[in-house]
Amino acid sequence: MYDNILLLKDIVDNTPLPTAVYTGEELKIELANPAMIQAWGKGDAIIGKNYPDVLPETRNQPFANQARAVLKTGKAFHAKDKQVDLMVDGALRTYYFNYSFIPLFNKEGEIYAVMNTGSDVTELHQARVDIQSSEQRLRMAVESSGMGTYEIDLETKKIKTCGNFNTIWSIEADVANEQLIARLHPEDQKLREEAHRQAQRTGKMSYEARIINDDSSLRWVKIDGRLIKDENGKPITIIGIIRDIHEQKAFEEELKKQVAQNTQELQRSNDDLLHFAGVVSHDLREPVRKIKTFNSLLRSEPQTIFNENAEKYLDKVDQSAHRMQTIIEGILAYSTLDKRSQPVEKINLDMVIENIKTDLELIINEKGAILVISELPQIEGAPILIHQLFYNLIHNALKFSKADEPPRVIITSDIINNQEGIEVLEIKIKDNGIGLDIVDTEKIFTAFERLHSKDQFEGNGLGLALCRKIAQRHNGSITAVGEKDNGAEFTVTLPLKQSHSYL
Repeated sequence: MYDNILLLKDIVDNTPLPTAVYTGEELKIELANPAMIQAWGKGDAIIGKNYPDVLPETRNQPFANQARAVLKTGKAFHAKDKQVDLMVDGALRTYYFNYSFIPLFNKEGEIYAVMNTGSDVTELHQARVDIQSSEQRLRMAVESSGMGTYEIDLETKKIKTCGNFNTIWSIEADVANEQLIARLHPEDQKLREEAHRQAQRTGKMSYEARIINDDSSLRWVKIDGRLIKDENGKPITIIGIIRDIHEQKAFEEELKKQVAQNTQELQRSNDDLLHFAGVVSHDLREPVRKIKTFNSLLRSEPQTIFNENAEKYLDKVDQSAHRMQTIIEGILAYSTLDKRSQPVEKINLDMVIENIKTDLELIINEKGAILVISELPQIEGAPILIHQLFYNLIHNALKFSKADEPPRVIITSDIINNQEGIEVLEIKIKDNGIGLDIVDTEKIFTAFERLHSKDQFEGNGLGLALCRKIAQRHNGSITAVGEKDNGAEFTVTLPLKQSHSYL
């Protein structure tokens, strides 16, 4: 018997699996390889001792009785992923083992010992627990989110589901995939087919469809899936999720209706504005012109003698008619700017400024204004609008000048790259006029906004609002800075090139 044990000792000492051999009712330890000694954590002096004495913490565990049963019956015992509590380094620790008790027979067929083998699967057990826990948390998350999951075996056409899948489809038991497909709205069948063809190419699919409920009502759902292939590239499974998006779709439809309604109202408002602009251009211009004409005829009537008050009243009528004409022209220009499509052309800004100087020659000479203008590059835009933009800015600089100081207007430019990396022209128009408060640097671009009374400075409050519209229409911008009684500076930024042939 001992010769046999020596032979076994040579074998088991060199195996990486924990291995030990016990004899007798007391399970005397005849041998234990280094792997088993390390697993027990009791030191090397264990040979010849009884298993229950070496591992007293296992007395209430079934291992000793399992080994004795093998010695008596000759039938091997195997266990998988079983908990084993061991005292290691003075602390009771829990491990998980796959272990076996195997009977050993001599030449006469008698049982003389039992061999104990095992493998520590604690890490594997914990990983399995973590996976199960993760799966459970995932199921809870899916269920709480209102989603349903599914898995389709493409060979058998069977489908596994969980979460709210059955609730969303309004089914009570497992059904075949074909039955689910039949519940889709006929108009959405092609969407599903196209999504599955896409999955063949990309491995992913996603589509929205309507489910026909038993009461013929419809429910919008979103279906996402992934195609799983075997090692040979053959599709074997589709896994995915389904979400109820009916409320979302209802909200989108209502939002579309509101947008359509608001768009229609806006279009009607714009049409009314254009109609109003037409009325202004045709119906109001003529009465104002007649007022000015008859006022002039009345003033020049040779047989009429006007006293000082009458002359003053005639001047007031003429000034009011002129102001009304200015307002009419401004409203017309402002209200119709966005409706008139303008072709994009190359613009010589130097020529634009020269033309503006000619237009403003009277006020320039009257005020003794000095214009200092650096050479400007060409840009792309609508010439008539660009002329209007710089006309308004230069005219403002001349108009809002100090009474005791000739206007001085300096125009400079630089080509820079904006945040999108596009080349733009930055033009600065600086004056030495009455300036403006920092709180007013945005207010001045609001339509009909006036910082000064009409008795101090003429205008309709639309000039700078029109400038901003023109700049934005050219994909540019305009800003202002200034200081009260110390001039203002306007910065116009315009792309050198436009992306479209019409603005």
